[in-house]
Amino acid sequence: MRTNTLKQLLKSGKPAVGTWLSMGSITAARFLARSGFDYLTVDVEHSLVNVETTTHMMAAIADAGCVPLVRVPAGKHDHIKRVLDNGGYGVVVPMVMSRQEAADAVAACKYPPRGNRSVGGSVHALNFAASPADYYAKADDEIAVILQCEHIHSVRNFDEVYGVGGVDAVFVGPNDLMASMRGPDGKPPTPEVFQQALADILAGCKRNGIPAGIHTFSSDEAKKRIADGWQFIAVSSELRFMTDGAAKIVSDLGLGKHAGDLAKY
Repeated sequence: MRTNTLKQLLKSGKPAVGTWLSMGSITAARFLARSGFDYLTVDVEHSLVNVETTTHMMAAIADAGCVPLVRVPAGKHDHIKRVLDNGGYGVVVPMVMSRQEAADAVAACKYPPRGNRSVGGSVHALNFAASPADYYAKADDEIAVILQCEHIHSVRNFDEVYGVGGVDAVFVGPNDLMASMRGPDGKPPTPEVFQQALADILAGCKRNGIPAGIHTFSSDEAKKRIADGWQFIAVSSELRFMTDGAAKIVSDLGLGKHAGDLAKY
């Protein structure tokens, strides 16, 4: 059975770098899985991607030797079960706000007696190049459980929320975290206040022995976060790669009236 190289990197204290797939393109997933990223995350929370397309994307990623993760719509047992039974190497669970939500997500990823994941499915073993018997015996140790910290409430209660055991990384969604820190007038937090929240998350991860992760939007930002001690790094998305590349060419060639439109995405 294949090992989850993402989990190996995180356990060894090394950074793991990947990107987000938000367009539902199996072809894009096939190419990016061969580009050198440590993992690719299919975003099912904020995209149009259905479970069938997600399954094909995960298969394409795994067959290329990369690690397929899925950000589920919510930390519900049925969402997590369906993703894992169709071949995911792990899940990213959004907006974890309580210890119970964290514990429920971990339990949904583990078979009894360690959790309450239902035994079934027919595709998961294929992505791990395993027999079903080997998969059932070893999956608990290979599935990555990544919980998101993207609300200031979770930051302030970090140890209570995330100190449940079985968490492979805590991942920051910067946009939602910043939105949760808006004042009564709707203004965002100052850069200093926001950076302190990130520092508090990083410190909380270190206290609990959990790798810290964050979404970045450039290679320079990713390098800085890695130097600061963050391990689970996402850089932009396939959509952003496409639009940034197109915008640069349009700008370099002095083209047109719609040149600024791509910056919106």
